[in-house]
Amino acid sequence: MEQLKGKKIVLGITGSIAAYKAAVITRLLIKAGAEVQVVITPSGKEFITPVTLSALTGKPVISEFFTANSGSWNSHVDLGLWADALLIAPATAATIAKMVNGVADNMLITTYLSCKAPVFVAPAMDLDMFAHPSTQCNIALLQSYGNQIIEPAVGELASHLQGKGRMEEPEKIVEILNARFGQQESLSKKKILITAGPTYEKIDPVRFIGNYSSGKMGYALAEECVARGAEVVLVSGPVNLAVSHPRICRVNVESAMEMYEATMAHFDTVDAAFCTAAVADYRPGDYSEHKIKREDKTEFTLSLLANPDIAAALGARKKKGQIVAGFALESDAGIVQAQEKMRKKKFDFIVLNTLQDEGAGFKTDTNKITIVEQEGEKTSFTLKSKREVAVDIINCLVKYL
Repeated sequence: MEQLKGKKIVLGITGSIAAYKAAVITRLLIKAGAEVQVVITPSGKEFITPVTLSALTGKPVISEFFTANSGSWNSHVDLGLWADALLIAPATAATIAKMVNGVADNMLITTYLSCKAPVFVAPAMDLDMFAHPSTQCNIALLQSYGNQIIEPAVGELASHLQGKGRMEEPEKIVEILNARFGQQESLSKKKILITAGPTYEKIDPVRFIGNYSSGKMGYALAEECVARGAEVVLVSGPVNLAVSHPRICRVNVESAMEMYEATMAHFDTVDAAFCTAAVADYRPGDYSEHKIKREDKTEFTLSLLANPDIAAALGARKKKGQIVAGFALESDAGIVQAQEKMRKKKFDFIVLNTLQDEGAGFKTDTNKITIVEQEGEKTSFTLKSKREVAVDIINCLVKYL
């Protein structure tokens, strides 16, 4: 647990029977050398007393915005800036819903909204509450915001039923935090280029050729890279996503030609590049400056020209020490197709996903991948959120760098 030494952890505790485990989490964090500040919701105090937690941390437990009688203010902003990580364990369905919607009615939620550090959420609730579509939707949204969900275990619950919803054990939770801190500086002083999203190829001022790429995978990779200390150049096609990290330089483009030019302009200065974008293979040969009228035409012929192959251009241009990785979205013979694409484009490794896997590919918040490497090694992963998939992919990049 050496990665936790000296780290500042805000431990959020909510109103769940699993709150008793928070005392064990606190003890383990302190033993590992971390400094812990507990923030507990009013209902959390019904399950575990602040006296116990204060004795373990050596700090007063924070619950209210103002200290009783003295009128002194507990600053959620200061807490958010102080923390190296925010861990909410246990996290109830109500707290998760408040986090998703920004319902800042207690000290813990305001601290969460002010937190600049990584956030870890360990849900704890009955199996039907956890499985309910509203809870699952909220958890997916939390993940899309960049929070890490520590999946609950299957076991006996407070209702005496058996199922998924039991908060993960304290030892495992602390291991996850320790591993995450170990990853944080793995890309320090590295610069990564990522292409993301679709490209739009204009036919006329109102029509274009495009695809269904949402850009979510590329953006998740960008967030993971900066979380590990890297600088990122994100060349993005038109997507409905935002980035706010100061180490992500976003370059907005629309067409494949614009993406090619922007990518080539930055490639020589980076240590690695991910070709994540779904770049259109072709563009209209004749662009109409005016909207094309139908005028009762029963046929319309569109002449197409090939766009430059950005991935192949990077593979051919890379220098010794530079790493280039790509993606392959296939519908059949996935491994064979991915290996051939990797060879042709001179990728160091390639990430395969297939349209045959439910929950993978375009428009989803999840992905199921296989990483294929030059030496023939193939590593397959289960269906995960794209944020979690990004961790697996960057772990592979770190091995090469």
